[in-house]
Amino acid sequence: MKYIIGIIGLVVALGLAWIASSDKKNVKYKPIVTMIVLQFILGFALLNTEAGNILVGGIASGFEVLLKCAAEGVNFVFGGIVNDNQFTFFIGVLLPIVFISALIGILQHWKILPFVVKYIGLVLSKVNGMGKLESYNAVASAILGQSEVFISVKKQLGLLPKHRLYTLCASAMSTVSMSIVGSYMVLLKPKYVVTALVLNLFGGFIIASIINPYTVTDEEDILEVEQEQASAEAAITSDSQVKQKQTFFEVLGEYIMDGFKVAVIVAAMLIGFVAIIAMVNTMFKGIFGISFQDMLGYVFSPFAFLMGVPLSESIGAASIMATKLVSNEFVAMNLLAGGTIQLSARATAIVSVFLVSFANFSSIGIIAGAVKGLHEEQGNVVARFGLKLLYGATLVSVLTATIVGLIV
Repeated sequence: MKYIIGIIGLVVALGLAWIASSDKKNVKYKPIVTMIVLQFILGFALLNTEAGNILVGGIASGFEVLLKCAAEGVNFVFGGIVNDNQFTFFIGVLLPIVFISALIGILQHWKILPFVVKYIGLVLSKVNGMGKLESYNAVASAILGQSEVFISVKKQLGLLPKHRLYTLCASAMSTVSMSIVGSYMVLLKPKYVVTALVLNLFGGFIIASIINPYTVTDEEDILEVEQEQASAEAAITSDSQVKQKQTFFEVLGEYIMDGFKVAVIVAAMLIGFVAIIAMVNTMFKGIFGISFQDMLGYVFSPFAFLMGVPLSESIGAASIMATKLVSNEFVAMNLLAGGTIQLSARATAIVSVFLVSFANFSSIGIIAGAVKGLHEEQGNVVARFGLKLLYGATLVSVLTATIVGLIV
């Protein structure tokens, strides 16, 4: 039965993307089918095979070591503030972002990450039927983050037509930054985080290929990629002429400060969103006798059911998913990890992979602001298709969760 429901869910997710397509007649079905098959193969390998368990275990162990190293720095500054055996979200989850960001800065300075991103992007472009620039940007988004990635394609922003700009922004919203993956692993099982990262990469291309189909000529693609790579190598994190001359410790210091800014910004957003949701819940209970999150659970429960969540758990699971959509993934992950909503192992797997992306309303402003800071006119273009961007990115999460529901 679960396979019938899952296949229906898969058709619904792809159908919702097709309904919003800007050019239904020119959707390229062959690369879409290829990528869906790859998603199933990779998802099954990561979740259900010994090799996948070893790979995920290795990645999880690596991040566990990194988080322990981060804890040394955090404890040196904040040691004694938290009581023994107590947990503080800012100290335990957000501050390690500072160390991971510093590590990314080191790998960027040594030209390791640009090399990896470039060649993974080239391989992806052979599979997805899209341009090399789009493939590069998707991989770079998973490493740099949804706002920082646009700096690496700064020179191309003014040259890109609306449809290509949409794909770049969709990739940024559908993935997550490497700097906060470790923080996710504190709240979710690492295997679900890793699986979501891999499947979302292909899911972003699948949904974008349906909603926003187009063809890039070889001449246009080669020219833009060469320009982009030159720009990225010179300035993958800021203005090229300045960053090219930076020393190792200047880069390290900058990434440390960037990581701290991210931690503080996320903390501020969590304070605001959690407080607002608490206020709205109180108002809804007083007026309607039901919390806002419970109401969202009822509204989104059919989608959770089609993703593979058992009917008896669909309302609770849907409320967590909807919380992520209206606030952000950290609020929803904390709700899931808190245990106030009890879910089975299968439902937890589906909800967990759904949460691993930047698809929420606040991301519209973040991405539009990042692009506008580099190119004002293109930033206005992004703001105009912001809701369609969120719609597509949410369908990526739905697609990934549905596939995992069929696998687990």
